[in-house]
Amino acid sequence: MRDLLFLAHRVPFPPDRGDKIRSFHILRHLARDWRIHLCAFAESEAERDPPPAFRDLLASCHVIPRTKGMPRAAVEALATGRPVSLTAFAHPAMARAVAGVRQGGVAATYVFSGQMAQYRGQGPTVMDMVDVDSAKFAAMADGATGPRAWMLAREAKRLSAFERRVARDADATLFVSEAEAALFRSQGGQGHVLAIENGIDATVHAPGAVAPVVRDGPLIVFTGQMDYRPNIDAVIHFAQTILPCIRAVRPDARFAIVGRAPAAAVRRLAGEAVIVTGEVPDTRPWLAGAAVCIAPLMLARGIQNKVLEAMAMARPVVASRAAAEGIDHGGTIAVAADDRDFAARVLAALNGPATNPAARARVMERYGWGARLAPLDRLMKDMVS
Repeated sequence: MRDLLFLAHRVPFPPDRGDKIRSFHILRHLARDWRIHLCAFAESEAERDPPPAFRDLLASCHVIPRTKGMPRAAVEALATGRPVSLTAFAHPAMARAVAGVRQGGVAATYVFSGQMAQYRGQGPTVMDMVDVDSAKFAAMADGATGPRAWMLAREAKRLSAFERRVARDADATLFVSEAEAALFRSQGGQGHVLAIENGIDATVHAPGAVAPVVRDGPLIVFTGQMDYRPNIDAVIHFAQTILPCIRAVRPDARFAIVGRAPAAAVRRLAGEAVIVTGEVPDTRPWLAGAAVCIAPLMLARGIQNKVLEAMAMARPVVASRAAAEGIDHGGTIAVAADDRDFAARVLAALNGPATNPAARARVMERYGWGARLAPLDRLMKDMVS
């Protein structure tokens, strides 16, 4: 076995949010053929000491607490001319950890997320951008005003230049969908750019795997990290604009927002019609209990794991065009064109079949992790041969 340095902006365990699900499954897949040396940041006490079940995948594990706040990162970025996304993850302890691993010798480096590209070093390198982050900031800038708009536009411009520079130097640059890869190329991205899509463990997310949550009336369920701005904006817009149209016809329907760290604006939505759970040990009971799962995201990049999970559990799904864009769903989910259409499609799901076996069949056919990551094996082999 050869040694691989794996850089991640968050410890890839537990795999309980979109980016960590991807990084965990990629790391576990690569550990079959590589000795993995992990250097990653931790955002919580729980992440600082990963359990033996995860450490057993690794030859070495170097976890650095990420303590720098965004205000300090923004000041550093303005002073140095760098993107905030990089200064937020610039840490001398991480640089020392990476240097220590490299001193022992590694055959290649796998960089997960653009924030960690500042530590990439020399030698064969795979750069997993996941999404075109600069495009996300550009989209947010378009909807902002004043100093915030200026700062977001600055971040988009400087981060885009950094992403293109990294891609030129890397042996391969990965994105989570062909749509993201095509977007990057259209913005001047060069080099070996390709898509390695996310997958799903359909044995874990399966109908009947867990007992469903039961509440009075049908549940409309959204799952996600609830301090993440696109998720915040999505649930607020749905609760205030779309849900009233649904409840005018189905007053018994309730909207459940399921996910950790809900922002204050999300918590304020809680009431008779809206449930805000905060962190739950397992989102599957809520998915199992959903009459319909929704993804009303106005800004979305790549593949939405929340949609794949709902499909795997054979739930009816209604998604915005942005949320559905990266998924090859084959028409097994409903894609809404606007707010009025979204409400109509949710009502149709509430009044339609209780399960969606076609969506589960599509996931099993198209999105098993083994099939999705098979191209990565060939890529890694060719890179170091």
